[in-house]
Amino acid sequence: MFGKIKNTLKSYQWRHLDVRLIIYVVGLTILGINVIGSATPGEGYDDRQTIGLILSLVACLVLMIFSYRFVLKFYWIYYILNLLLLLIVQFFGTINMGAQRWFQLGNTGFNIQPSEFTKLFLILFFAAFIGKYYRRLNNLAFLFLLCVLLAVPVFLIYKQPDLSTSIVICLLFCCILFVAGLSWKIILGAFVVMIPVVAILGYLIMQPDQTILEEYQYNRIIGFYDEDNEEAAELKDQQEQSVIAIGSGGLYGKGLNNNTVTSVKNGDFLSELHTDFIFAIIGEELGFIGSVGVILLLLLIVIECFIIGARADDISGRITACGLGAWIGIQSGINLAVATMLIPNTGLTLPFVSYGISSLLSLYAGVGITLNISIHRKNNG
Repeated sequence: MFGKIKNTLKSYQWRHLDVRLIIYVVGLTILGINVIGSATPGEGYDDRQTIGLILSLVACLVLMIFSYRFVLKFYWIYYILNLLLLLIVQFFGTINMGAQRWFQLGNTGFNIQPSEFTKLFLILFFAAFIGKYYRRLNNLAFLFLLCVLLAVPVFLIYKQPDLSTSIVICLLFCCILFVAGLSWKIILGAFVVMIPVVAILGYLIMQPDQTILEEYQYNRIIGFYDEDNEEAAELKDQQEQSVIAIGSGGLYGKGLNNNTVTSVKNGDFLSELHTDFIFAIIGEELGFIGSVGVILLLLLIVIECFIIGARADDISGRITACGLGAWIGIQSGINLAVATMLIPNTGLTLPFVSYGISSLLSLYAGVGITLNISIHRKNNG
């Protein structure tokens, strides 16, 4: 058995291993751990994130060694497992801030958020499923089937409620179809249909007696422009404080773990510092240079994933690598837009930077599979 494993490892094109991706990801995570520690001194979140990093590196290494084609063989298992985890949360999950998105892992003190793994499981599932039935991609009946398969987990996540993650997954699905080679005729047709649908849906959502969104979700949207709504204005205040924190950092920032009286962090003006608004701490404590550095690292990670996807030997590898890049890019863009008050508050974390063991594990698992794709390509391009 060991001989077979040795021969398999020898057959890999190790010269194509994307070392840059490893450096970017680990470097950004280590930076995130330090920022988490500064945002929550003495609370142990940085220690738990460090444990999460170690576990994630192990998962990344294991998945980097196993052939991605072997991993994708179990695509239906990923889909079913994902549904089971979401159902467990639905019936047995813990409620935090009005949402039921987690379940506790025994007595370890760690919480699992299945919706974070949904993003990876669906990338793997659709990569394998579309790869197997690639010739049917532009068939409307097949596209309808794909949409149904997507709708089931998205509905379970939406009912938690978690609208922001549902939106991210839907956008990710659109990117997967585009990367897979969906016909431009179908894409343009979808745009023609979706524009009036979105307009009507937006109008209905904005009505005071609407029942489409939860009350807190409605208030987040209304609070973005209606200052007469007191409850909504409180939600908007979080974003205003975030912008103040980012602007107050100046060029070089106030430094990690600072005790500055004028600090937004030290004044306790922001909640969810170690998760949703971690970028506000980066802006305040690391300044413009630190903020640009984080954005640049995220951008480089996305680019590396797309490059690996473009060079993949098959459609499944391309979808997997580009899907990971799209996931990181979409979620990063939304988080940064919320932190800088460009869009309403959504409650999404910043990949590799924000606290979250589930997020870290799923992202590093995706990175491990993507690295394996990079060492499987036969060409030298």
